[in-house]
Amino acid sequence: MNPLSTYKTISANKNTITKNWVVVDAAGQPLGRLASKIATVIRGKHKPTYSPHVDCGDHVIVINAASIKLTGAKMDQKEYIRHTGFPGGQRVALAKAVKKDRIVESAIRGMLPKNRLGRKLFNNLFVYEGPEHPHAAQQPKELKFDI
Repeated sequence: MNPLSTYKTISANKNTITKNWVVVDAAGQPLGRLASKIATVIRGKHKPTYSPHVDCGDHVIVINAASIKLTGAKMDQKEYIRHTGFPGGQRVALAKAVKKDRIVESAIRGMLPKNRLGRKLFNNLFVYEGPEHPHAAQQPKELKFDI
């Protein structure tokens, strides 16, 4: 019998995964590049135990979202559209009028899957405009990206 045929592919499930807490400082970072890196960490694609159908990513805390960088004229031209749910209730706001933590959340949400798993993964994101966060008890590790 071939010894290589006895190895089995191990698929991650919620009992075998380990979820960590990480802190990302968004000060001066370009929005899109930072959002794609954070989405990768939330999804768990940076881990060798990644499974596409399981929430195996980490909890991410983003601080200093108020000092995020939008390149070019995006601050004056980028529009965020929402709807109140009533007829004629479409509302448009420019990026400079929207809170910066909402801009970061929107960018990261757009890079997650558009299904039940994506909605569950989005709950692993915590965005704060300032340098303080209430998650000190989780002992998060600082994560730096080479952007």
